[in-house]
Amino acid sequence: MSIYDTLNDMQKEAVFHTEGPLLILAGAGSGKTRVLTHRIAYLIEEKGVNPWNIMAITFTNKAAGEMKERVENLVGFGSEQIWVSTFHSTCVRILRRYIDRLGYSNNFTIYDTDDQKSVMRDVCKRLNIDTKLYKERNILSQISKAKDEFMSPEQYSLANQGDFSKKRMTDAYKSYQEQLKSNNALDFDDLLFKTVELFTNNPDILEQYRNRFKYIMVDEYQDTNTVQFKFISLLAGEHRNLCVVGDDDQSIYKFRGANIKNILNFEKVFSDARVIKLEQNYRSTQTILNAANEVIKNNTERKDKKLWTDHGDGEKISFKMLDNAQEEAILVADEIDKYVKDNHAYKDCACLYRTNAQSRLLEEAFMRKNIPYKIVGGVNFYQRKEIKDVLAYLKTVDNGMDDLAVKRIINIPKRGIGATTIEKIQTFADYNGCSFYDAIKDEYCIANIGRSAEKVRNFGGYIQTLRTKKNYISVSELIEEILEDTGYIAELKAENTDEALDRISNIEELVSKSADYEQKAEEPNLSGFLEEVALVADIDSLDENSDYVVLMTIHSAKGLEFPNVFLCGMEDGLFPGYMTIMSDDPSDMEEERRLCYVAITRAMEKLHISAAKQRMIHGETQYNRVSRFVKEIPKELLDTGRITENPMRQRIVKPTQTSSAKPIFKAKAFEANKFKVSKATNLEYTNGDRVKHIKFGEGTVVNIADGGRDYEVTVNFDKVGVKKMFASFAKLKKI
Repeated sequence: MSIYDTLNDMQKEAVFHTEGPLLILAGAGSGKTRVLTHRIAYLIEEKGVNPWNIMAITFTNKAAGEMKERVENLVGFGSEQIWVSTFHSTCVRILRRYIDRLGYSNNFTIYDTDDQKSVMRDVCKRLNIDTKLYKERNILSQISKAKDEFMSPEQYSLANQGDFSKKRMTDAYKSYQEQLKSNNALDFDDLLFKTVELFTNNPDILEQYRNRFKYIMVDEYQDTNTVQFKFISLLAGEHRNLCVVGDDDQSIYKFRGANIKNILNFEKVFSDARVIKLEQNYRSTQTILNAANEVIKNNTERKDKKLWTDHGDGEKISFKMLDNAQEEAILVADEIDKYVKDNHAYKDCACLYRTNAQSRLLEEAFMRKNIPYKIVGGVNFYQRKEIKDVLAYLKTVDNGMDDLAVKRIINIPKRGIGATTIEKIQTFADYNGCSFYDAIKDEYCIANIGRSAEKVRNFGGYIQTLRTKKNYISVSELIEEILEDTGYIAELKAENTDEALDRISNIEELVSKSADYEQKAEEPNLSGFLEEVALVADIDSLDENSDYVVLMTIHSAKGLEFPNVFLCGMEDGLFPGYMTIMSDDPSDMEEERRLCYVAITRAMEKLHISAAKQRMIHGETQYNRVSRFVKEIPKELLDTGRITENPMRQRIVKPTQTSSAKPIFKAKAFEANKFKVSKATNLEYTNGDRVKHIKFGEGTVVNIADGGRDYEVTVNFDKVGVKKMFASFAKLKKI
């Protein structure tokens, strides 16, 4: 029996079509990874293609690892020569060899978000940019968008001539890039940008990689941005054997720069492209798929397809509307508790939500029930202070030009080198056009920093000693030597607190990670280790063998599947959010609907959808309608049975819409000169009147309560549901 006999007809068609551009529209759970791995095996075994000439690109390390393992099981000998990696890892490998053509050193550092913020803080200070007017985070976001569109600072300037605010952005972008280059560092966006720049400016290098990668496959193509499209187009430009796999209905990363047009217009760019649809789902029941199909068909920016399965109808989708968010959390905990007592595992359950803030109440409910859980999307291991400190030592040893890393650890642990000394060294470095580390090694600089001179000299000498050792000892040995010499662990032990012990455990985990890297890497070295930890994604930490309930945002859940899924907070105003509801751009609502489609299709056997009539968001109590996406699911697919009363729920006080004004308005903080509320003698509207709000649009007044200092008005808005507000703030206009 052939390995290809296990494929369905459409999967076989996708596997056997090897020449020319191919678009595989793979619906959720349709076995796309299976198709890609079998296609690789077919190219090698049946078409005689050298494994060296095949490239497969994914978006996460987890997906890349899974694909490598499956290819190895299918192909066996020679599979290690196939280039299977993420976009960013692929670009790092290319840049490590050739980035010197762009004026960088090959041992460049990769900056994370915190590093970027530190650089931008310095840039704004140097350029006298008012960070109250131009937030550092917003500037970095604009720079990221520019890089996604492959726009250099010069091109960005030309595109925004005459716009003063963008002029400051341009200055910041230019200075930011200069600082990165001076530090011999790249941010994540640069990895793609600089690779495309390398290919564009160096035809010989592009030709080399074109000759190597004659067959290119790209997974999750709907998530690609403009610069990724350029990268792929350049590589596939000669042989044109480009196979892209994706689902336009799962394009949910517009906020990261993903361009859905890349997949929707594939046949326009590649006019001879073949299109194959994979619509048979191997994950979910037909009821779940019917719900997903009914929701997504309301989008217009999509290619027509309809998921089906031979798994049977399965159970109806449970839908519950609770009085408030606390009750919702308790209900979810109760359902999971019953599910596990019925001989199932905690790891089969996942709670999905639109925003991270929703996790708190779920956590509290789980703790009361002793339900083990893990949040995916919390503090990344590599963002913890102690880990960043150790990594900064390693970065300084590997790349002395990284000023950020050197300045981070020059006084960690404390050496008596203060901010004034650091500023003097930086001034010397700026004046002489050298790196911070080179300034430390300059005797003239040392002679002019006063009493700290000897301490700085000792630090520079210590780093230099480590740099001479880096090629002769392993990464784990280097880390342990740094921890011993600096007394970092000893200092934490002396604290003798739970937090300090946790930090020691984290550092021990980093040492274990480095040892694991050394065992698995073909040629382990310090640069390679720093590269691996820089490219790790939060979802890669998910241990599928541990028995706990997973809590995560829907964005984090993409690509995963669970037998029992709880989709929480399905209310207009939360999912979709107010910004989307009020947006004039219909594509924003379509993306939210695609996100709902992704959430529904994570479920294999059971799907529970819940909503709350009342929820506290950003410190404000909101009354929302059931999400319009729930209303798009046919009623015959939903089970809306009664909720069994729980003693915990009975203790929750249920507010009424006719409650008096909030007590906070009677607090002293709002008295006298601090804040004054001007209560109107009478209102121009009354119960039942139609009114208009500047943010929420039109609605109907359902209640007016006299709160003493002001009238509290309850309005049922057409687009965003019920809101309570004070008349003096709301400035409602009768229509």
